[in-house]
Amino acid sequence: MNARVFTLLVLLLAALAAGCVQNGEPRGPVENRTATGTPDPDVPTMELTSDAFGNGSLIPPRYTCDGEDVSPAISWSGVPREAVGLALTVQDPDAPGGDFTHWIVYNISPGQRGLDAALPNLHELPGGARQGTNSFGTVGYSGPCPPAGTAHRYVFSLYALDTDLRISGPIDPAALEQEIEGHIIAEGVLIGMYRR
Repeated sequence: MNARVFTLLVLLLAALAAGCVQNGEPRGPVENRTATGTPDPDVPTMELTSDAFGNGSLIPPRYTCDGEDVSPAISWSGVPREAVGLALTVQDPDAPGGDFTHWIVYNISPGQRGLDAALPNLHELPGGARQGTNSFGTVGYSGPCPPAGTAHRYVFSLYALDTDLRISGPIDPAALEQEIEGHIIAEGVLIGMYRR
C-alpha cells in the first residue's frame, strides 16, 4: 500500500470516528454501549481522557493484540464529592456477537485521578482497586482485536458510584451491570477506534 492510499485511509477512519461522537457521546445505532446502556441525561458527566489517544481517534497498536496488548493510561476529572467508588469498563459495541468487554476495573478510590499504563493483569491492584473478568475469560485488560478489515469502536466508560462493590472474586460483565444498577451518580465516556 503506497503512502497516499494509507494517508487517505487514516483520514477516512478519523472522519468516521468523528462522526460517531458528538460532545463526547456516541451517535448512531450504539445500543447498550456500556454496562448500563444509554446514559441517563440527568446523570452528571465526568471528563475521561487518555494521553495515548484522543476521543474518536485511533488507538495505537501498542494497546492492542497487534502490539504489547497493555492497558493505556486513563485520566479523569469531575468526580462528585459524594462518590464512594469508581468503576471503569471498556466495551466493543461493534463485536459480531454484541457488546464485548475488554476491561473491568472497580472499587477505584474516588480520590484517584487515573490509572497508569500497562497495569498487571491481576485481580487486586495497588491502592485497593480490583480488576474483573473480561469477555476473553481473563482477568485484567485485553486490548482491541477486531476481525481483519473492520474498524471497531472501543467505549471506555467511567462510573462514579454511591457504594463500594462488595465482591470477593473477579466480577464478570453481567454481574457488574447488576451491581452498579441504581448506584451511578456520574459517568464519563472516551471512545477509541481500531482497525486491523
